[in-house]
Amino acid sequence: MFDAWMRAKIDPPLDKVGEVLSRSGLGANQVTWIGFIGGMFVIPALATQSYYLAITAIAFNRLCDGLDGAVARKQGITDLGGYLDITLDFIFYSAVVFGFALAMPEENGLAAAFLIFSFMGTGASFLSFAIVAAKKNISTDIRGKKSIYYLGGLTEGTETIVLFLALCLWPDKFALMAWTFGGLCWLTTSFRIHAALSLFDD
Repeated sequence: MFDAWMRAKIDPPLDKVGEVLSRSGLGANQVTWIGFIGGMFVIPALATQSYYLAITAIAFNRLCDGLDGAVARKQGITDLGGYLDITLDFIFYSAVVFGFALAMPEENGLAAAFLIFSFMGTGASFLSFAIVAAKKNISTDIRGKKSIYYLGGLTEGTETIVLFLALCLWPDKFALMAWTFGGLCWLTTSFRIHAALSLFDD
């Protein structure tokens, strides 16, 4: 919901850093992989309830996620870059939830399963819409120049990161926040399916 607004705020400083990284010879895909590998440390951090370490891993991953796009805008956006960016993002999002399940299986397990189930809905509806939009030559740059169509919703990247940080700060509220955010994810999925029904009906 807030991604378009957030992009307008963070893209200018990210582009400056991205230009420096690009001049250093670092490629956008390399930044993506570095961010993903660093971000995956969130699993052992959460499993051992080292929540501030988990925040560091989340912040590092999200910083790299912004910087890989900035580097790509300097070097040229590629299909492989877009593929890696989306694929590794979705894996990372589920990894965070999995980490909370490992931290307290009895208390968090069911809510974590529901949240990952909900992420499946938003992820599938997002990617499926992008595939058909590309086939029909429908594009948008409301969230910046992207390799695929970005369809918005109530639970986008900004809201998801705010959730993750809130969960690390108040881990005892995991179940409540996971059930609530999961419900919002299903509203987003419903909105995207409705948009597809309206736009893609042949």
